[in-house]
Amino acid sequence: MKKKGIVIGAAAVLAVVLLGSSLVITNKNEYKLIRQFGKVVKVVDKEGISFKAPFIQTADTLPKQTLLYDLTPSDVITKEKKTMISDSYVLWKISDPLKFAQSLNSSMSNAENRINTAVYNATKNAIGSMYQDEVISGREGALADAVISGIGNNLNQYGIELLAFEMKQLDLPDDNKTSVYERMISERNNIAATYTAEGNSEAKVIRNTTDKEVTIQLSDAKRQAEILIAEGEAEYMRILADAYSDEDKTDFYSYVRSLDALKASMSGDNKTIVLPADSPIAQAFAGE
Repeated sequence: MKKKGIVIGAAAVLAVVLLGSSLVITNKNEYKLIRQFGKVVKVVDKEGISFKAPFIQTADTLPKQTLLYDLTPSDVITKEKKTMISDSYVLWKISDPLKFAQSLNSSMSNAENRINTAVYNATKNAIGSMYQDEVISGREGALADAVISGIGNNLNQYGIELLAFEMKQLDLPDDNKTSVYERMISERNNIAATYTAEGNSEAKVIRNTTDKEVTIQLSDAKRQAEILIAEGEAEYMRILADAYSDEDKTDFYSYVRSLDALKASMSGDNKTIVLPADSPIAQAFAGE
């Protein structure tokens, strides 16, 4: 019975050991690579529990989340052969764990070396195709796009996907920083002066055009006023001619005009008027 108990206990221990060495627990943000004699035979990319052959197979872990790699600051040369200091970082992830294991032997250090080489070469080529002021003004977007475009799909062969490139700092060496900034300020001032001169010239053209239009409109208005005055005078003369063409109308208008003359003469405090007998006003009152 004692020997039987020892055998059962040993069997239980062996079963626990076998079960422990065959279980593979995969977390949410990781891959598990199942190797047999050093060769990857299975990739587990879903979280949970899986199994492997005990003692024969082993399990390696690779990160599944987004990773950050900070490049070492390095010197780059612009199109006009001026030196700048580039300090950047990239976001990346393992997109194909099998390729990653086969090409880089699952080494994160090897992966970072590949990323460093690809990003540095792309940065050097991008900045080398741009003038210094273009590099400085484009570091917020255009430069990053050029670097990403330069890398292209080169890292896919290693199972690596590059998610983003960011320039932390893009600076000038201390010995020529001041002169470059002064030159850029001078160029910006020249551009501002050009815009100001163009604006003044355009404003002058607009003012001249407006003055010309106003002069034309005033001339047209005066001409139209002269026409209306002439037409009014012509109408006035026509009415007078029509009035004096009839004897009854002539007498009436003479009577009215006499009253108007009398009214105009009776101004001030003195209301006494002495008229000769043959005056039209006297004749009007006499009923003649």
